Amino acid sequence: MIQTVLYALAALAAIFGLWTELRRDLMMLQQNSYRNERYRRWLSASGDTTSASRLAGLVVFFICLFPMATHNAAMVLAGVFSLWNGIVLLRRKYKLPLKTTPRVMRLQGALVVLWALVTLAALAAGGCFSGAALSGDLYVAAVAALGCYCGSHILVMAANVVLRPWEQAINRRYYNDAARRLAGMPGLKVVGITGSYGKTTTKHYLQRILSEEFDTLMTPGSYNTTLGVVRTVREMLKPYHQVFVCEMGAKQLGDIKEICELVRPSAGIITAVGPQHLESFKTIENVQATKFELADAIPSDGLVVVNNDFEKIADRPVRNCACERYAVDNVSGADWVAEDVCYTPRGSSFTARRVRDNHRIELTTKLVGACNISNLLAAVAVAKHLGMADDKIRRAVEKIEQVEHRLSIKRVPGGLTIIDDAFNSNPVGSKMALDVLAGMPGKRILVTPGMIELGERQYELNESFGRHAASACDVAVVVGHYNREAILAGLKAGGKTEGVHAVDSFADAQTLLAGIAGAGDTVLYENDLPDTFK
Repeated sequence: MIQTVLYALAALAAIFGLWTELRRDLMMLQQNSYRNERYRRWLSASGDTTSASRLAGLVVFFICLFPMATHNAAMVLAGVFSLWNGIVLLRRKYKLPLKTTPRVMRLQGALVVLWALVTLAALAAGGCFSGAALSGDLYVAAVAALGCYCGSHILVMAANVVLRPWEQAINRRYYNDAARRLAGMPGLKVVGITGSYGKTTTKHYLQRILSEEFDTLMTPGSYNTTLGVVRTVREMLKPYHQVFVCEMGAKQLGDIKEICELVRPSAGIITAVGPQHLESFKTIENVQATKFELADAIPSDGLVVVNNDFEKIADRPVRNCACERYAVDNVSGADWVAEDVCYTPRGSSFTARRVRDNHRIELTTKLVGACNISNLLAAVAVAKHLGMADDKIRRAVEKIEQVEHRLSIKRVPGGLTIIDDAFNSNPVGSKMALDVLAGMPGKRILVTPGMIELGERQYELNESFGRHAASACDVAVVVGHYNREAILAGLKAGGKTEGVHAVDSFADAQTLLAGIAGAGDTVLYENDLPDTFK
């Protein structure tokens, strides 16, 4: 009886440990867009399959399998390890915790089935390890759960594969429903926005400007995948909407084309073509081809507005529709330019000039930074294309608020100024953020984990970022290990050897800031990596 209770408790502890681990694995799969190939890349880069807890679990598992092992002691060891590991995982805090969506619930159901099948197979093959049949079955069940913990990544990917046909059928039904809704609104104007960076900010600016005259819907948050757009159309698009501003994200060739085939944009904006997501795109030429899938989808009577400040946009002709090029720096050949740019403590002012007829719109905004001026310029070009009057554009631009985590500036109690550029840092935006920091009074403090998804240029671009940061900040706090070596090398190459700190987490960075930042100082938060990066 005592043995049966012991084995039952060990089995429950092993199942608890397995459940907490599978939830964490599902969280990482979710952060990798439910794509097994991306999930495998994360496993390879993170070393999660050979972590200390995983190796300890394997040791306990093999001890339980060893014929000469004392079974009662093995069960105590398995139970204690599983309980301890489960509690650690349950108490761990994540930046992006698992979202319990219908898809996650289906995956959890599939995992339960797979675990049950493994357990039944183990019971059928293993027999009993003691004289009592129930105790033996509990022993085998506990060992099976511990084995599933050791191979939880395989279980998660297997569940994803098993459910793939079902998920595809569900997605196709949702896609067809969204297409039907869009077809029922022939008067709807769709403006697509894509780019390596700047698309979310431009989306917000354009939506705010167009709302002065049109009932306008935009894709919320980062709903920039095909399924995100489908969900927006099915849940938010109403018959009274006149304009749909659709953000289009991509990590591989064909992603933008797929969204365009659904929403059929009549106008578009390409904000940037740069070295973002090179791990999946491989080459900058593939990035260019994918972003210009938007331009290729615009009908002959439509318009695409493209950022001529990027070489891989400036050298790409558009022949299937009207094309207007905008620029802050590379104004040669541009159709829209920003002139008389002036930055003040209250924001910025500039003149948006249409070159062909010298039409000028003087604008004042709460925003700062050349990237924001560029994004506003693109939005103004589309607004004029849709027939908006200058005074409505001017009024809207004056009211635009800073987009959270995208070079937004705020002052907090105690006199500290925070520059929040924590969303998805990139080579161009990070340089602009450093330029803003360089112009601030007081002690200038940089807190950053660096940039990600830059492929073979990961080290090079983060080192360059560190080199530029050396002259822009007084204190540099490098967070985590992912880009630490590159950024520290860049800071050193830029001549900065004092005021440089390397910490393991943002919590450690906050503790450090509490002792060095004071009234009148400025802190720039440049990027905030998800849980898939260390």
